[in-house]
Amino acid sequence: MFILSHVKDLVRISPDQFHHDTLNAITHQLNHKYANKVIPQIGLCVSVYDVLEIDEGQIKPGDGASFINVEFRALVFKPFVGEVLTGWITKCNNDGIQVSMGGLFNDIFIPRTMMFENCFYKPDESAWLWQMDEDTELYFDINELIRFRVEKEIFIDIKPKDPSKMEATPEETEEGVVEKDENSTPPYALLGSCQTDGMGVVSWWE
Repeated sequence: MFILSHVKDLVRISPDQFHHDTLNAITHQLNHKYANKVIPQIGLCVSVYDVLEIDEGQIKPGDGASFINVEFRALVFKPFVGEVLTGWITKCNNDGIQVSMGGLFNDIFIPRTMMFENCFYKPDESAWLWQMDEDTELYFDINELIRFRVEKEIFIDIKPKDPSKMEATPEETEEGVVEKDENSTPPYALLGSCQTDGMGVVSWWE
C-alpha cells in the first residue's frame, strides 16, 4: 500500500528561514510542497521520509533566497494492482460504489461491471444489493466497511486553472505536483472490484 519513492527537486529557502537548521528548513519546504498531494505517475505523497543529499545553496540575481538541489525519499500511497484493501462505502449510485479510506484517500470507485453477478442497484434505498441465492440478499450500505481488490490506477493530467478563476475556485498547484481537490476530477484514482469470495461488505464473512 505504501512505497518509498526517490525524488529530486530544487528547493527555495527564503531569507526569513535562514536562522533555521538547513535540514529542518528543507524538510519543511518539501512537506509543504508534497504532503497530501499527488505526484504524477507515482502516487499520493503522505510525507517526506528522509533527505538523502543536499547540494550547496545558490543565489539567483534579484532573489535573496537560497536555491538548493536536494534528493529525498517520500512516503507514497500507491497500492499495487491485485492488492486487497478495505474502506468505507461513502456513496452508491447506478454506476457503482464510491469508497473512502478515511482521511487517507477518498478517490476509489467500484464500477457495476466489477461487482458480483446478480448485483443490482435499488434507487429507492440508494444501495446496491447482491442476490447471493434465492433466499439471501446482501446489501452494500453506506458507512459499511467493504473489502475490495485494486484493479487499476488512473492518473489524470490536471491543467493549471485560468488565473481569472483562481479566486472563485482556488487550487494551489506547483510544477510536478497536484493538490487534491474533492470538487473536481481527481488527479489520482483507483478502480476496485468485488467479484470473489471474501470481497464485499466485511460483516458478510464474519
